[in-house]
Amino acid sequence: MPVNLSNTKPLAWDSANLNADTKAMLDNLQPNILQGHVREHLSVLFLHFGNAADGKRLLRGLVPLMKSARRHLEEVREFNTSKAPGTPYVGVGISKLGYLKLGHSTTSFTDDAFKSGLKRRKDTLNDPFVSAWEKPYQEEIHAVVLVGDATAEPVAATRERVLALLPATVKVVGEETGLGQRNPAGNGIEHFGYIDGRSQPLFLADQVAAERGVNWEPFFPLSHVLVADPLAPRPERHFGSYLVFRKLEQNVRAFREAEEQLADGLGLTGKDRALAGAMLVGRFRNGTPLRLHGKPSSDGHPVQNDFSYRDDPGSKCPVGAHIRKANPRDSRDGGLERVLGVMMARRGQTYGTRTDAPWDDAPPETRPTGGVGLLFMAFNSSIQSQFEFTQQSWADNSGFPREGTGNDPITGQGSRDTKIRLPKAWGSDKLSAPQSEVPQTVTMKGGEYFFTPSLAYLKSL
Repeated sequence: MPVNLSNTKPLAWDSANLNADTKAMLDNLQPNILQGHVREHLSVLFLHFGNAADGKRLLRGLVPLMKSARRHLEEVREFNTSKAPGTPYVGVGISKLGYLKLGHSTTSFTDDAFKSGLKRRKDTLNDPFVSAWEKPYQEEIHAVVLVGDATAEPVAATRERVLALLPATVKVVGEETGLGQRNPAGNGIEHFGYIDGRSQPLFLADQVAAERGVNWEPFFPLSHVLVADPLAPRPERHFGSYLVFRKLEQNVRAFREAEEQLADGLGLTGKDRALAGAMLVGRFRNGTPLRLHGKPSSDGHPVQNDFSYRDDPGSKCPVGAHIRKANPRDSRDGGLERVLGVMMARRGQTYGTRTDAPWDDAPPETRPTGGVGLLFMAFNSSIQSQFEFTQQSWADNSGFPREGTGNDPITGQGSRDTKIRLPKAWGSDKLSAPQSEVPQTVTMKGGEYFFTPSLAYLKSL
């Protein structure tokens, strides 16, 4: 029986009743797609193949360093029950140009954005000209190898094993190093200081059981993230996913200045000034959702995710807040992330080191203006219908979900000339005087689109 990507129930990956095709899918799927793999420390290697034979030899040689999605899930369970450490994550993605270099046609791939490559999607995404990207990303990138783990030592050792496999004609054209950022409560944060990584689509039964609420349904079918691997021996049981990689540099000082200016514009004083940043992000720094609370929950309070915007026209969480623009949920705005299948499995990691505490109230002038940011990574079943749609139609659309909303304050690119009006107070229907949009404080520095093939494909090379 073929793998059911549109199943209306979460996948019970450990069920004895799984059919043979689904078992084979899990045994040949790369980890980090269905469930995020721990990668507090991350090495990202971008490769160029000199010729097809050496490219194939390298990819085939990486397989012994890799594990399947099933083995990853077993390791997660073992850790949860006995704290037994798992093995490092090694993931592989191949670009359109990489497949052509290997001698494969890309006509059987289903996504036009992937078949174009990120460099040719500038007009769709409002990206900077390629000439402004960091030099490694201007190069022709054929593959990416990701190595991640909870601690630095296994990553360094595994990275060396990967480099030792490189034939002479395979060159490393660039490398990124991811390093997790956490607040004092142990929650993952991004460099503006806000908790990040919540509201993920969940595909597996044990994930959904741990997260399910009454106001937000986190379950999404496998069709949101998996597609048949067209070049694998048996595409009906060998699957992969389209990977978006983008390096996003954050100007923390400018964002904090924008928070201060907005607080002044709204007349906020004392501890209430934190509301200005929450109106931009949709959560307070410690993760408290603005939809539910007008003040941050106490330290150590679990990060809440069981909420909708169904009864909030924007008086609590502004409709232009980052998390609402990126994930409107089941709101008056239509719940389009589910209907259109645009919700992505985000697997990004922060990069850059800090000498300050990103979560505190230190003045803006003490904050970095560059050199830190996010290695944005997301798995999609369609880059065009998921990542690009979200960026173009939501984040960069000042009229979504209604006129006067403005661009996404965090990820939006393009002109920012909309005057926005925000609630004068949390829950108030009275709006402020028109406020300027925050300036663009996140800059795309380069990236590429990849397909993460099945292990069966890699073994067959």
